[in-house]
Amino acid sequence: MKLTIVAATGGIGRHLVEQAVAGGHDVTAAARRPRDLPDGVHTVAVDLTRPDMPTLTAAVRGADAVLSALGPRNPRADAGITSHGTRAIVAAMQAERIRRIIIVSAAPVGPVPVPGRPTPPRHDPGDGFLMRHLGVRLTHAMFGRHYAALAVTEQTLRDSGLDWTVSRPPKLTDKPLTGTYRTAWNRNIRGGFSVPRADVAHHMLAMVNEPETVEQVVGIAT
Repeated sequence: MKLTIVAATGGIGRHLVEQAVAGGHDVTAAARRPRDLPDGVHTVAVDLTRPDMPTLTAAVRGADAVLSALGPRNPRADAGITSHGTRAIVAAMQAERIRRIIIVSAAPVGPVPVPGRPTPPRHDPGDGFLMRHLGVRLTHAMFGRHYAALAVTEQTLRDSGLDWTVSRPPKLTDKPLTGTYRTAWNRNIRGGFSVPRADVAHHMLAMVNEPETVEQVVGIAT
């Protein structure tokens, strides 16, 4: 399968590239500074803060699916890169008539309002008492701009007409791949406080061939 992986040198992106190559996929890796990637990977330099649309369009051309691990290096400083960059990715895919896209969001995003969904549920249905009454307030106080940008990102996909899937993990860790994790559609994982980046990548790759995940938000946690 031909895959384009965006933000290929980030925490989840590197795992996506390595696992996709190990799985025998034809991989195009797009990143601001693509380097130290496995042999045989086609690399494309593209800065999603100021996307060169011809370059980005060429990067997705002919892909069976696009997987985006795009996110800010500093959630407080450059949160908008995710929404801005995803709009560019969607435009490039629409231009090339590429339909399948899977992106990484975050577990706290569900209750965040956006213009297309001004009155979301007050709490995610998968959150327990502590998360609803303490965890959500704390995380939004610290990273509110980041989650607002992710909510806009998700809305961009809902409006895109593409075959999209959103992965919503909680706290990400650098523990090794386990291949063992819990998932749930349209809700967070009760008691799921963290998950390895490698497992998020593993699940994103698995969902490429799961048509039942199209137009679904999928929670994942250890």
